[in-house]
Amino acid sequence: MLAAAPDAPLAPQQPDGVSGADAARGFVFASLTYLIWGFLPLYMKAMAHIPALEIVAHRVLWSMPIAGALLWVLGLTGDLAAALRSPRTLAMAALTACLIALNWLVYVWAIAAGRAVETALGYYINPLVSVTLGALLLGERLTRAQVVAVLLATAAVVILTVDAGGLPWVSLALALSFAGYGFFKKTLPVGPSQGFFLEVAILVLPALAYLVYLQFTGAAHFVPSRMSDVALLLFAGPATALPLILYAFGAKLLRIATLGLMQYIVPTMIALIAVFVFGEPFGPVRMVAFALIWIALAIYTWSIIAAPRRGG
Repeated sequence: MLAAAPDAPLAPQQPDGVSGADAARGFVFASLTYLIWGFLPLYMKAMAHIPALEIVAHRVLWSMPIAGALLWVLGLTGDLAAALRSPRTLAMAALTACLIALNWLVYVWAIAAGRAVETALGYYINPLVSVTLGALLLGERLTRAQVVAVLLATAAVVILTVDAGGLPWVSLALALSFAGYGFFKKTLPVGPSQGFFLEVAILVLPALAYLVYLQFTGAAHFVPSRMSDVALLLFAGPATALPLILYAFGAKLLRIATLGLMQYIVPTMIALIAVFVFGEPFGPVRMVAFALIWIALAIYTWSIIAAPRRGG
């Protein structure tokens, strides 16, 4: 997908103080994460008959015990207790929780609605949206290569907008919500595991209230007469929490440049599944737009890889 230069690193680059064996384990953790996320549309498509909001509520509900068990095993409950006593931390966690819930909702709905190609585009342009947010909100300086990458991505969005007669809102909503999630997540003074638990803890009460409402109105799919749906919805917890846990471990053992290169596995798999499994259209206009995105990502990724060699 990315046209890497001949001297670009082909193996994972480990941070200082991390052994080659640890870096290899990190590469395995990250690969498993991206493969799970890449195949996730198949799971979501199997639940296309269930409303997206109900699926998201179950993702929240069944992620809670997994996230809590992880904190207990790792001995990180003390950090969480300190976070719960900080109104600012809770406010920021509420914001990130809302952003990730919005991202999940749009993603689940788009897969069911036959718009998986648009979700792939959203996750392709996400890193370019993130670097743009850094420039606009934090005053971070973009390199010339990054400016070119952002302009190419913008051109791709314009092409899709003109062709469709409206903004590709699914792609933009996914990219903006996830970029915003990553941006504000950095402000949380807790680790990724504690932060994830805090987010699902904030979301679990409204999610549970909604699911109870569905049960009382007879609209719920989590009932004994629909055991296949019960199994699918129960699996929402591991499908949500497991890749996030694997990613947290992998990120500690790999350099950002390596993770940045690997993250494009997910939208590539989504796009392939959308076209060859779901049969979604991928005409000439989309081909041109995606080609621009791939070129933009190649330029952007190379700018990250080359930066350390230039001394930053």
